[in-house]
Amino acid sequence: MYNVVKQFEKLKGRQDIVILGIESSCDETAAAVYSGGKILSDVVASQVEIHKRFGGVVPEIASRNHTLALPNVVDEALKKAGVGLNDVDAIGVTYGAGLIGALLVGVSSAKALAYAANKPLIKVNHIQAHICANYIEHENLKPPFLALVASGGHTSVVEVNGFNEYKLVGSTTDDAIGEAFDKVARLLGLSYPGGPNIDRLAKDGRNVIEFVKKKKTDGERISYSGLKTAVVNYIHNCKQREEEYDVKDVCASFTAAAVDPLVKMVVKNVQNLKTDKLAIAGGVASNSYLRAKMNEAGKHYGFEVIMPSPSYCTDNAAMVAVRAALSAREGRNLAELDLNPVGSLGIGGDE
Repeated sequence: MYNVVKQFEKLKGRQDIVILGIESSCDETAAAVYSGGKILSDVVASQVEIHKRFGGVVPEIASRNHTLALPNVVDEALKKAGVGLNDVDAIGVTYGAGLIGALLVGVSSAKALAYAANKPLIKVNHIQAHICANYIEHENLKPPFLALVASGGHTSVVEVNGFNEYKLVGSTTDDAIGEAFDKVARLLGLSYPGGPNIDRLAKDGRNVIEFVKKKKTDGERISYSGLKTAVVNYIHNCKQREEEYDVKDVCASFTAAAVDPLVKMVVKNVQNLKTDKLAIAGGVASNSYLRAKMNEAGKHYGFEVIMPSPSYCTDNAAMVAVRAALSAREGRNLAELDLNPVGSLGIGGDE
């Protein structure tokens, strides 16, 4: 019989919890072991080369490859950490947000492992996990602080009031910044993943194309749909007039148009909330222009900018394990074996 409530209660307040984290929300199959503030192992099986031929992630293919890769990834994570499944105190798994089929593979595997080893299962919010990636390399970081999540599916400014308390204070009105980067990259004929390729080309380009007229942000919401359309129209008009355009300049101008309003929105929220710390997270947080502009803003307006290494910005299981450990220490987010994945999950979607 699966009954782990007493086990879970014993984890409250402990700093030496051993967590096995599992991540499969998109196209990265990952597992990690975390204990005592240290990442003991962090294994990622990437599907980039598989999806590159399609110009983006194909959900069905991603799910099938998660199924093939996950058992080996978990085994390798445990082996590298020097622990067995019986040594693990709890298993944390991303249950949303993400591709529903991909999530299902990770959730099903985690439930099977939890049942077989009679270990507590902890449900993890993927967006919150990205923010928690900052705790891995910044041991002194503690709430309260403001966080910016910039990824393929999310662009959110979040007030972090506690290790398990998250409040959305700003977001996009439509598309996420990462999705905009991917669409523009495909339009320019750049290979998947598009974001890093735009970042690379933008470094040698000039910000000389005004895709959209600059306007004040209200500090709460921002739009990327219109920016994508503006880039489409610019390239279409150039082709119609048989005029050449510089791909590097397009990348540089698009990047500035996407990031600059976001920086302004973040600064306004920092000032409104009177916070002195900003943590950035998500795949787009590895963009060199975004990182530089956030650092500039921090120095100018007097707030500290915390950011993970680029490897912890993209999807990984280390951040999932950290998020699960924080839940366990406060006795939160214990999941039953009927846990189902949730494709669309907000920043507060755990309790």
